[in-house]
Amino acid sequence: MDKVVKLCQQPRVNLKNSPPFILDLLPDTYQHLRLVYARYELEMHVLNENEFFREFLANLARKCKQANKLFKEGKERMFDETSPQRRNLTKLSLVFSHMLAELKALFPDGSFAGDSFRITKADAETFWRSNFGNKTIVRWSEFRRVLHSVHPISSVLESMALKATIDLTCNDFISCFEFDVFTRLFQPWQSLLRNWQILAVTHPGYVAFLTYDEVKARLSAYLDKPGAYVFRLSCTRLGQWAIGYVTADGRIFQTIPQNKSLCQALLDGNKDGSYLYPDGRAVNPDLSFAVREEPEDHIQVSQEQYELYCEMGSTFQLCKICAENDKDIRLEPCGHLLCTPCLSAWQESDGSGCPFCRQDIRGTEQIIVDPFNQQNNNDDLPLLHNPQQQPLLQQQRSPCQLQPQLQLHQLQQLQQQGTQQSQQQQQLQESQPLQYQTQNQDRSTTTVSSSILTDTTSAVFAQASSSTQQSHQQKGS
Repeated sequence: MDKVVKLCQQPRVNLKNSPPFILDLLPDTYQHLRLVYARYELEMHVLNENEFFREFLANLARKCKQANKLFKEGKERMFDETSPQRRNLTKLSLVFSHMLAELKALFPDGSFAGDSFRITKADAETFWRSNFGNKTIVRWSEFRRVLHSVHPISSVLESMALKATIDLTCNDFISCFEFDVFTRLFQPWQSLLRNWQILAVTHPGYVAFLTYDEVKARLSAYLDKPGAYVFRLSCTRLGQWAIGYVTADGRIFQTIPQNKSLCQALLDGNKDGSYLYPDGRAVNPDLSFAVREEPEDHIQVSQEQYELYCEMGSTFQLCKICAENDKDIRLEPCGHLLCTPCLSAWQESDGSGCPFCRQDIRGTEQIIVDPFNQQNNNDDLPLLHNPQQQPLLQQQRSPCQLQPQLQLHQLQQLQQQGTQQSQQQQQLQESQPLQYQTQNQDRSTTTVSSSILTDTTSAVFAQASSSTQQSHQQKGS
C-alpha cells in the first residue's frame, strides 16, 4: 500500500482530487485496518478464523500488486491520462473504493458485524438467509448456482456479465454487502435479472466503472446536444445510480435519483427533455414496459397502537414530523415511517441518514397506513381512566378530539413527567441531537429534534405543556 501511494504521488501522475481518490482511499483503508487490529489485538485468532477478513486482506494484497505492476510495465504511459494503463489505474481506484466501503459496512467501528448485516430489500434478505444463513461471503460459483434456481441465468456469457456487475471488489466472492448493493440497484426482486439486462446489458446509456470526472469528459463531446446522458453506479453512494446529462445551455450536470427507480427516473427525464440521447445516440430505449405499479404495502394499525395514540391526542398514521400529512413512505432498512414531503425536505437540507435514528437510508418503499377500524372493534375497547373520555369513543369521534378533554391535573402530571424525561435524556446524550427544519405554507418553521422524534410519547409532553400554559393564560385574562 505504501508503494502504491508513493507511485501515485509522483508529480507527473497529476491525479485529480475527486472520488475515487486513491491517495485518500489507501490511507483510509490503512486506518480502518488499524482500528480493527486494536479491537482484536488480544484475540487475533478471531480475525484469523473470519473468512471475510482473510479474503479481504488477500484481495487487498492482490490489488496493490496489480497497481504496482501497472506502473512498472506502463512506465511513461502512466503519465498520459488517456492511456489504457491510466484507465486501468482508475478502475483499480474504484475497486479500492468498493473494498473500503465493504470493510466499513462489515466492520463498523472496527468490530465485526457481518453476521448481523441487514440486507435492505426484504425478499433479498430472505433469499440470502434461507440459502446462506449468517455467512458474510460465498464463492461466486455457489452464489450463481443458488441464484439460478430462483432467477435463471441463460448462458455462460450472461453469467460472466452478471459477475462483472455484482462482484464489486473483483475477488470471485459475493458478499452480503455486494448483494445488497446489487438488489437495490436492480429492484424489485421479482424481476431482478430482467431489470439488470434492461439497464446494464442492453441499454446504451450505461457506463461501467466510470468516475465523475470521466463522465464529464465523455459528455463533453455532446455539449451541442442537450439531453445527451449516461448513467453509472455511484461510487460515493453505493446502491444508488448517478446520471450525467447535458443541459440546454451546454453545461454538464450529474444527479442521483431519490425515492424512485432508475427506469422511472429515465422515463421522467425523457418527458421533460433531460434524458433524450443515451451516450449521444439518436435512439432512446422506451422503458415504459419495465415500469409497473408495485402494490403498496398496507400497514394495519393495531388496537394497542390506536389506544396509545388516542391517549396522546393523535393518530398512528399521522406523520410525527409535520403533524399534517399521513405517513406514506418507509425507510429501509430501519423501517421508520414518515410522509414524502418531510423526507424530501430532509434530503434537500442535506440530512444524512434516517431523521429518527440516523441509520443510513439505503432505500424507501411506498406504504399505506390503514386506520384502526373502531366500529368493528368498539365493543372490545377498554374503559379509559378518565370517565369523561368514554362517551367520545362511543360517539366514534376523531382521536384528535380527545386532547381537550384532559383535566388540568393530568396535564400538569404529564408536563412534570416530560420535564423529568428531558433532564434524563440531556444527561445521557454526549452530543447535540441532530435538528432540521420543515417549512409548511400554513405554519411557521418547526424545529424537530431526532432524539424526540424517536420517542412518540415526547409529543404528548410538548402538547401538554402548551395546553397548560394556554389554560393559565385564559384564567389570567
